[in-house]
Amino acid sequence: MKHFFLLILFSSICFAQESKEDSISSQQKPEKPPINLYKIYTLQKDTTFVDTTLTIQKEYKYNLLRKDIFGLIAFANEGHTYNTLDFNYSNKSIFPNMGFTAKHFNYLEVNDIKYYNVPTPLSDLYFKTVMTQGQSLDAFLTVNTKPNLNFSIAYKGLRSIGKYINNISSSGNFRFTTSYFTKDKRYFLNAHFTGQDISNQENGGITDISLFEISEPPFDNRERLDVYFRDATSFLKGHRFFIDHYYKLNKNNPNNLVIFHQFNHEYKFFEFTQPTLSERFGDSFSTRINNKTRYNHLYNKVGTAFTTKKYGDVSVFLEDNAFNYYYSNIIYDEFGNIQVPNALNDRITSLGGNYSYNINKLKINASVTNSITDQNVSAIEANLQYKINEDYQFGFKYSKLNTIPNLNFSLYQSSYVEYNWANNFKTEKRNQFQAEAKTKWLNLEVNYTVLNDYLFFANETNDIADLQVKPFQYANTINYLSVKANKEFRVGKFALDNTILYQAVDQADNVLNVPQIVTRNTLYFTDYVFKNAMEIQTGIIFNYFTEYYANDYNPLLGEFYVQNETKIGNFPMFDFFINAKVKQTRIFLKAEHFNSSFTGYNFYSAPNYPYRDFLVRFGLVWNFFK
Repeated sequence: MKHFFLLILFSSICFAQESKEDSISSQQKPEKPPINLYKIYTLQKDTTFVDTTLTIQKEYKYNLLRKDIFGLIAFANEGHTYNTLDFNYSNKSIFPNMGFTAKHFNYLEVNDIKYYNVPTPLSDLYFKTVMTQGQSLDAFLTVNTKPNLNFSIAYKGLRSIGKYINNISSSGNFRFTTSYFTKDKRYFLNAHFTGQDISNQENGGITDISLFEISEPPFDNRERLDVYFRDATSFLKGHRFFIDHYYKLNKNNPNNLVIFHQFNHEYKFFEFTQPTLSERFGDSFSTRINNKTRYNHLYNKVGTAFTTKKYGDVSVFLEDNAFNYYYSNIIYDEFGNIQVPNALNDRITSLGGNYSYNINKLKINASVTNSITDQNVSAIEANLQYKINEDYQFGFKYSKLNTIPNLNFSLYQSSYVEYNWANNFKTEKRNQFQAEAKTKWLNLEVNYTVLNDYLFFANETNDIADLQVKPFQYANTINYLSVKANKEFRVGKFALDNTILYQAVDQADNVLNVPQIVTRNTLYFTDYVFKNAMEIQTGIIFNYFTEYYANDYNPLLGEFYVQNETKIGNFPMFDFFINAKVKQTRIFLKAEHFNSSFTGYNFYSAPNYPYRDFLVRFGLVWNFFK
């Protein structure tokens, strides 16, 4: 309900803004600034501008994450987790993260935050209906109080009850940003604060998939299907304060010395509660479950860079990464020795350097980072891009990473007896080669990765009804290859957009499981109606992936784990959409998975977790410019 009131409040502000514009227009209001002056920055200084066009990419990004999710498959309810089809979808950090990765898809990380510079106030409103009794809303407002000072504030809220027992999703993502530079353009600052919470009722999946696959009354009503857990809940919450700033010693000299600093402080916790014990997780120390994992992270990066017009830019930096990951209790063995400690804390100090060169059509970037403390942490990355023209661009990237495992691999505590461990794993080693070509004929990406000491979760019992999931480190080498191709064909007002991913894994055991083929094909039509006052776009989206042993989901850990007993996939997913644009408003209407009732009820996001039934959803994205 609070999201609905927020929508009304934000809409009222926007309508007031629009009404004010109408009243001023009769007084010969000055012409609006061009759209390319409404700039959006990333932390890496990549710059784009606000885009209010209606494209097929807007359709792909019209979801809770606000980005293209090709390579992911969503669970039945909005705001739950996603299973990963494309191994390349997530980036790897050399520093340890908290873990509980299945709960972080909707958690905004440092690199997800954008910064702004706008000539007039800009607002953005995203609204979309959900599965049952709720809504998804993302409201954003940014303003430059001075040409060199920007503020933005935004809140993304979700509530959806879902179709199954004990499946409510609720989340809130608040963010506040500011950007500033001095009038002489020697000092620049970007900073943000985020407060985020993600809550999911966890039902553990349905207990009898045969009833789902028959889907005869009364089991076509999904609330009649029994589930493993009826009162379990997971909750992720975090606050982060971040600053990135730098100072140029010279004002206008192209050869300049720059001092920079980056600061990040974040506190998070993950909590799993379950008043009624489940035999699926084994024996318990207590009569009810309340597991809580806390995480504090403090990061500082200080360095200096020498920029030149002729020879490129060189920088050196020092990184200090401190963390404290902890529980309330210490677990002892029968002899009084510590079996599982209550905390992991460490400080990793690294020394690094970076070289970048940009001249004409060529961009080169190379960086090296290596720990100077006891930990074996390092990263070597090299990136080359060559742009002949707008039709032909080529790139190559190599990276060699030694990464510390996520902390829940090393330490975990639970009231369930089997879910307590303290490990001392080796660092993971990753060698990755990437090449891409963007041409007017085809866009192609090739990735080859060699993995050593790969870490994963797996179920010791090999029984989906008996979950004894633990972390493991693979002793052999894994070779992974992917080829991704994209091309859109246009004939008049019709277009066919195609993306296909091929993946292959060479390994002695089935540790890294991926579908061989993932594809998305969209046939759509674009035209203008009502005397060109409205642009419409309508079509059909086809999604498909080949059958494979998909990772299963463990809600107690908030992680996916490897299993080799049940295959999913090999089912078509068709969506029909009609989208429209009026001025700066894009309206979206979609019939999702409309083929579900006549192509067979064998569609799953993970074993025992069905994918979504046929559903009609609608919403809008609305931009306002003062």
